[in-house]
Amino acid sequence: MSLIDYAMPALRLLDPETAHRLTVKALSSGFGPRETSPIPPALSQTILGLTFPHPVCLAAGFDKSAECWGGLLRIGAGAVEVGTLTPRPQAGNAKPRVFRLVEDQAVINRYGFNNDGMEAGAERLAGRDRTRGVVGVNVGANKDAADPEADYATGVRRLAPFADYLTINISSPNTPGLRDLQAVGPLGRLITGARAARDEVVPDNPPPLLVKIAPDLADGQLETIVAACIDLKVDGLIISNTTIARPDTLRSPNRSEAGGLSGPPVFDASTALLAQAYRLAQGRLVLVGAGGVRDGATAYAKIRAGAHLVQVYTALVYKGPGLFRQIREELAQLLLADGLARIEDAVGMDSGG
Repeated sequence: MSLIDYAMPALRLLDPETAHRLTVKALSSGFGPRETSPIPPALSQTILGLTFPHPVCLAAGFDKSAECWGGLLRIGAGAVEVGTLTPRPQAGNAKPRVFRLVEDQAVINRYGFNNDGMEAGAERLAGRDRTRGVVGVNVGANKDAADPEADYATGVRRLAPFADYLTINISSPNTPGLRDLQAVGPLGRLITGARAARDEVVPDNPPPLLVKIAPDLADGQLETIVAACIDLKVDGLIISNTTIARPDTLRSPNRSEAGGLSGPPVFDASTALLAQAYRLAQGRLVLVGAGGVRDGATAYAKIRAGAHLVQVYTALVYKGPGLFRQIREELAQLLLADGLARIEDAVGMDSGG
């Protein structure tokens, strides 16, 4: 067992943000475990021009400022997405701003893109050995940006040389007006600017570009987003970010806190949205399933709904660093039970498409 494994009970006694910061510091200092167990070959896949040893990846929001991606790869993540990074450093919203919903195994956060800024992120990523794992970079706009669309282009231009893939985050509920960028006009301008910025600095073999969307979409909005992403040659969608909805099933006293809800309560809605996107995209976008993944069964449900990759975060808060190994082992067992040779054979099986 690692220091983090031993520390988990004590970390849970601390407020969530303090526990998170201590974990980031520990991982960045080399105190995390090193996962060395063999990965079932059936889980490996090459998509987006990248090789993923298994499909269980870490979502953005954990390594906000690109401090501990190496430690996260060592504990067994199939890939790590750092950020959200904004052009200028940003303190985020007032504390307290993150709340455990223990009874629901969920979290509510209203961080507000707190991060050290793109320059710090670029410096930390510049020297990494890119053969030792996939690291994506999630890019956002500063809260007070006069031109949010320009902020995305600025971030992409600075960070593209260091990213295995890029994610445009237009779906956090904690930056006022951000989700308005999911409308077709702003989205088109944003993607066009981001692609131009990316291709300017990495003209040869540029990193794939993904868009992360919200689960809280109006009727017809997903169709518009998928069509725009295909037309503008986006490579993939991450479905989905946190939700502003509050299901009646929530039991925690913290359920009424403002912010984005993550964990099991968002699983059903985000998975249904994923399956719908798979039917709409018809293989023209790589889909990443996020929202409520906490074990092999929920990861497999995302994959069968249409995801090539899944992302976890909230479950890591409750289950600790052994989560990646647990999920990949359970995925391998589920594949075997279904008589499937490779993980990609399961993609979209339950989508109805």
